[in-house]
Amino acid sequence: MADKPVLQPGPDHPITVTPTPQRVVVTVAGKVVADSTNALTLQESTYPAVQYIPLTDVDTALLTRTGTSSYCPFKGDASYYSVPAGGERSVDAIWVYEHPHDAVAEIKDHVAFYPDRVDSIVIGG
Repeated sequence: MADKPVLQPGPDHPITVTPTPQRVVVTVAGKVVADSTNALTLQESTYPAVQYIPLTDVDTALLTRTGTSSYCPFKGDASYYSVPAGGERSVDAIWVYEHPHDAVAEIKDHVAFYPDRVDSIVIGG
């Protein structure tokens, strides 16, 4: 079995991780799943920016870990959580890199949400 490729961000595929200067609140089915003033904004190449929220600012009682996983050569292996209160729409709504590659080490112990699988991600609200 071949090893997974590990790629470094660079001019052709830049990745930046910076503190989000505003509060970030994520809701599903009328419940606040995450509320943080310590989120990080990850900007990868030309993709939309993603908010990574510290797991300590997430109501983990509302989450169920799933068996889903994926791999990004720039960030590493991702695991997923669902938010049962959101029904089928919120399956695998959250991903986490528990052991991210060194280039994005700041996102360790942070989770991100698919915008179309939650009710809202409000920045600065």
